[in-house]
Amino acid sequence: MMYDIVFISYQEPNAEENYKNLLNNFPMTKRVHGVKGIHQAHIAAAQKCLTKMFWVVDGDAKVLEDFNFDYNVSNQYLEHVHVWRSLNPVNGLVYGYGGIKLLPRKLTLNMDVSKPDMTTSISRHFVPVSQVSNITVFNTDPFNTWKSAFRECVKLSSKVIDRQKSNETEERLNVWRSVGSDKPYGEYAIRGAHEGTNYGTENKGNVDALKKINDFIWLKEKFDGN
Repeated sequence: MMYDIVFISYQEPNAEENYKNLLNNFPMTKRVHGVKGIHQAHIAAAQKCLTKMFWVVDGDAKVLEDFNFDYNVSNQYLEHVHVWRSLNPVNGLVYGYGGIKLLPRKLTLNMDVSKPDMTTSISRHFVPVSQVSNITVFNTDPFNTWKSAFRECVKLSSKVIDRQKSNETEERLNVWRSVGSDKPYGEYAIRGAHEGTNYGTENKGNVDALKKINDFIWLKEKFDGN
């Protein structure tokens, strides 16, 4: 069966282009735009859907031509969060960061909004899918590039992502902090990675401090203040 697809955007400079490209191939795609709070935006997306599972495509995601949204979930996995892999255009990393997600609708509606990491707020059950679904084109301007790197490296360094492997996490942090200075806005990605790693390490276990990474006003003030 075909699950509902929702495109979630906030202030990504390339969101309109990415949404139009997605609509060209999947005209039934729904959209949630401008909802403040990452958890709240995903709850709003679930409210728009009728299928048991639903796809989420982020605003900065350029979906690959061969990705067909045709994955079918068997009954025993209907309470699992499925995350596809994405290509990072700055440092070349390929993992779940920014990847397309397939989420259980009811659990998303009732997710724990107090956790810093949205994906692991929905379910204890997780399925990583090895297929690459998209390119996460987050390097569109200085702030959005810094913000994306900062948020991800806070999550990696503070270990808030359930089931993450320490050696894998350290390898990813090292790449975020050192690779991509020759790419558009790459220096802002590296800066955000260093500052995010420091913030996540300093605030490990401090849920209130870690939750601030989902407040884009706070992030902009932090970016402008540095």
